[in-house]
Amino acid sequence: MSPLLRFRMPALALVLAVATAPAWAVDAFTAQYQASALGMLGEGQMSVAAQGNNRWQYSLSIRNQLVDLSQKTVFDEQNGRLRPLSSSDSSRILVKKKSVDTVYDWSKSQATWTGDIKPDRAGPLKLQPGDMDALLVNLAIVRDVAAGKPLRYRMVENGRAKPMSYQVAGKEQITVAGKSQEATKLVRTDGNKQMIVWVVPNMPVPARILQRENGQDSIDLTIKSWR
Repeated sequence: MSPLLRFRMPALALVLAVATAPAWAVDAFTAQYQASALGMLGEGQMSVAAQGNNRWQYSLSIRNQLVDLSQKTVFDEQNGRLRPLSSSDSSRILVKKKSVDTVYDWSKSQATWTGDIKPDRAGPLKLQPGDMDALLVNLAIVRDVAAGKPLRYRMVENGRAKPMSYQVAGKEQITVAGKSQEATKLVRTDGNKQMIVWVVPNMPVPARILQRENGQDSIDLTIKSWR
């Protein structure tokens, strides 16, 4: 699928929570997006729902005639950090299907994977404090922009741990629900892939997420509403 997002179409993702991050309240929300994937318009949704006992489920779905992506991460909050506990990702891109489940076992400080993943990527992989999956970075990046903190992360997904960082590329006006809003533009480049994120104050998730590969847009999410 995909990394910021977990946009994991290979992974629309981000992530390494800063060790000194202050406690940060998690709030439930549902956000509707206009989604463009493989050049076709569709619908997207992000949501966070409480599960009790300081556990939350963060979900993302993107659908059009060519693409059907579904990603869910169960997480808790420990000492100001968002900590993944388990995740499930499924995707259909044209006729290709893929499904991967992840368990983050913090008692053993390791992550393991099952499903459509190569044996040498199944783990266990050693976890470090602050590790997140790509989906959780969507929440962390909004928090860190508001706090003026460095946008440096370590993402653990698909049998690998990868450091990531975003650069602030200034301010831009974007349209959200028919209204012009000032957004902080963030950019991350990794070889032929680029992730661009727009963050608007007081919005729980990015207002827009654009994933580009080889100079072409691959996934574009623009928020329409949230509650």
